[in-house]
Amino acid sequence: MSGADLNAAYQRVAGTGFFRQVDFTPRGNTLVITVQEYPLISRVAFEGNRRLNDERLGAVVTSRSGGVYSPATAEADANAIAAAYAEAGRLSARVTPRLIERANGRVDLAFEIEEGAVVEVERVSFVGNRSFSERRLRGALATVQAGRLSTLFRADNYNEARVARDRQALQDFYLSRGFVDVQVLSGVTELTRERDGAYVTFTIREGQQYRIGRVTVVSEIGGIDAAPYQAALTDRTGMLFTPTMVESLIQQAERVGYESGQRFVRAEPRLVRNERDGTIDVELALVRGERVFIERIDIQGNVVTQDNVIRRQFDVAEGDPLNPREIREAAARIQALGYFSDVQVNPVAGSSPEQAVVDVQVEEQPTGSLGFGLSYGADDGIGGSITYNESNFLGRGQRLSVQVSTVSSARSLSFNFTEPALLGRDLAFGIAVGLSSTTASDTAQFGTQRMQFSPSLTFPVSEFGRLSVRASISRDELTVAAVPAIPADDTIADRIRQDAGSAMTSSVGYSYSFDTRRNGRDPDRGFVFRFGQDLAGLGGDRRWLRSTVMAGYERRVFNGDVTLRAEFEAGAIAHRSGASRINERFVLTSEQFRGFSAYGMGPVAYSANGTRNGLGGNFFAVARLEAEFPIGLPAEYNMHGGLFMDVGSVWGIDNPGTICPPGVTTSCVVDDRTLRATAGVSLFWDSPMGPLRFNFSVPVMSEDYDETRRFDLSLATRF
Repeated sequence: MSGADLNAAYQRVAGTGFFRQVDFTPRGNTLVITVQEYPLISRVAFEGNRRLNDERLGAVVTSRSGGVYSPATAEADANAIAAAYAEAGRLSARVTPRLIERANGRVDLAFEIEEGAVVEVERVSFVGNRSFSERRLRGALATVQAGRLSTLFRADNYNEARVARDRQALQDFYLSRGFVDVQVLSGVTELTRERDGAYVTFTIREGQQYRIGRVTVVSEIGGIDAAPYQAALTDRTGMLFTPTMVESLIQQAERVGYESGQRFVRAEPRLVRNERDGTIDVELALVRGERVFIERIDIQGNVVTQDNVIRRQFDVAEGDPLNPREIREAAARIQALGYFSDVQVNPVAGSSPEQAVVDVQVEEQPTGSLGFGLSYGADDGIGGSITYNESNFLGRGQRLSVQVSTVSSARSLSFNFTEPALLGRDLAFGIAVGLSSTTASDTAQFGTQRMQFSPSLTFPVSEFGRLSVRASISRDELTVAAVPAIPADDTIADRIRQDAGSAMTSSVGYSYSFDTRRNGRDPDRGFVFRFGQDLAGLGGDRRWLRSTVMAGYERRVFNGDVTLRAEFEAGAIAHRSGASRINERFVLTSEQFRGFSAYGMGPVAYSANGTRNGLGGNFFAVARLEAEFPIGLPAEYNMHGGLFMDVGSVWGIDNPGTICPPGVTTSCVVDDRTLRATAGVSLFWDSPMGPLRFNFSVPVMSEDYDETRRFDLSLATRF
């Protein structure tokens, strides 16, 4: 054996990592190999860790009790622990592996940890942004600047992986607004000398914004006419040129081929830029795609979520032609479920050149929440609520929600369950069960009890439109409060006593909604329209027809920093079983019409001593205008200001009885169509407890008998 061979053999033995010491000793024609094995590990311990517990760190190391100690493995484990701390925002964490000798040739492996300070993102800045302000761009990122009160607002720990995702988020932000040539050149991070702060800078090359010009279809396949494909395209001229828009055009064209039996026809987009007028002409060339079929769909990483929940996001199945566009769309739908923190869908080679395997890798994340709430109101006093929400119940993709709330004058229990894919189709089946009760108060001289059961079916009817059909059965009981100050034959008592008693109501209804705000063609503007009707009388005691309509428009202006909203909402109810009951009529809450209490406007009954009781109305209409804008506070505080104005009214009751003369409010009923209006300012806060809204209102048009509210605190909802 040559010296080179001897050295190579030594390196191979020493390289196994099993031995602490290796000696090769030639003795004549004999080679004596002496080795000293590494000891066995009795225990793996972590010292100095407060932020990450032993269970979390134990999951990232590979050294185990009973295994053989290896310096290389211990060093790799130390790096893995440091990486876990880096993900938690502690880049300065130091980890040192130590050996503690024990009897019988065993050792304890201890990792000594110096956690260090949290690295906060001191500043997020941008270079090259001309079309959008820094505030607007920061809103598209997950990384948040630190501030003096940042611990009370949003997480601001530096995370390298999050910065990498933010770079892609910026790219998508510009692409969705027509900047097809945008480049996010870098996301550079600089640490402070103390390594407790980070400065993140994104360099952007925006390019020009484009809109869609002419869209044409040409055929490069013999025997296939382009005319049917051209006719199937929706006119998109003048809309923003975005990847989503192009994908939609490709999908429309390829659907024609699929329905006509040409399953391998592909629409290949070819673009012609017109820089002068800022448009891009799109030519869809019909070409033959590769004859590759899907052999199978492999799903890995889903511990809780069942395979069928992921599989139903695919429009294709085993044996269908492989279409890369459909694979990308399926990946987007899986990500949109919200069940997974990471989704990777890639086709890989199958068992033959004409077959491919769709490999799906997912990483699950929590999907349930348990919330506790405490509230205080001038009318209701202190109240509390418990809410449980699960969007992936038992891994079946079902949604479950249970809420219990109570205040001094009202209690409620609600249960909602939704199966989003009944029979494996885009058909959502829902069940809602509710129990509620209210007691008499200063503003309502009656109490109610309600039990309701309502199943529903919801399905798409167009790209942005959905139709919901429902049934409902409920039992309502209304009781008149015993108020000694009000005589039994007084108008207010008589008017409410007409509605007293219990009634069973059976109804069917439908709702149509059209919404382009979140997934529309233009992410900076959107329109919503809803119309619904419910018909009662198919059994039960009550017969009526209720109709509601709502339309709204939202648009961002001034480089997206200011959001303008306009809404109109109206409703009417027609009765066929006598006069309407007070719990069937419309009541505008302070969220629907700011500046007024519930039952604070519209028809009112008065007693002989002037006691007031709101009655609600058979009709209502309200218009809402609103602007939301930054108010100069640091972005990490998540606070915006707003201005609003509401105009509308509630009116109409059956058999009102004695109508109050002008200036008189005793033993009579007020029912008019007088317009009300309020104006005010709002403060929006995305708090750790959820989005909150503070409204400060001033009545502009009101009546003397109205009950106004100058201040409201509510969850900040969007139409």
